[in-house]
Amino acid sequence: MSNKNTSTLQSYVDSATGAVQSVVGSVFGTAGDQAEGQAKQDKSQAEYDASHATAKLPGGITATASGVSKDSKDRSAGSWAQTAGSAKEFVGGVVGSESLKQSGREQNLAGQEQEARGQVNDFASGVADRVSGTVGGAVAGATGDRVKQAEYQHQHDTGKTQERGVEHDIQKQAEARQ
Repeated sequence: MSNKNTSTLQSYVDSATGAVQSVVGSVFGTAGDQAEGQAKQDKSQAEYDASHATAKLPGGITATASGVSKDSKDRSAGSWAQTAGSAKEFVGGVVGSESLKQSGREQNLAGQEQEARGQVNDFASGVADRVSGTVGGAVAGATGDRVKQAEYQHQHDTGKTQERGVEHDIQKQAEARQ
């Protein structure tokens, strides 16, 4: 793991370590250990939050602390198809055209399916890049090839960003349905 990037796994390790240290401090009355354990837990929560912070930019761009990635074309095209379908459905309702409303519903549904396919592809690609980057980085680190190690770290980070972009979109969609 790179020190310059936040890591969900590292945040979990730090949180567990901090919790144990805090408990030991509480049991044995060591205020210093208790405070240090709490500080470690607070830091781990900040790392976790930073690891999951995601910004969606225009044009299907996802930005995280790990890097930047572009959404698949299916995700963007599906989103646009949904918007156009909703517009047709609305106009069909306003003018009383059942065929236009139905056409809009069908386009909206097709757009949802296309966007979902893109999300699955992006997520799978992100997982593959993270795994490949992690394994390749470990091998490159063991052989001392710092250039390859940096390349694999970039591959891992891009994969992580792709995953976070999909997670972000799915979370927003779920919130919109509530």
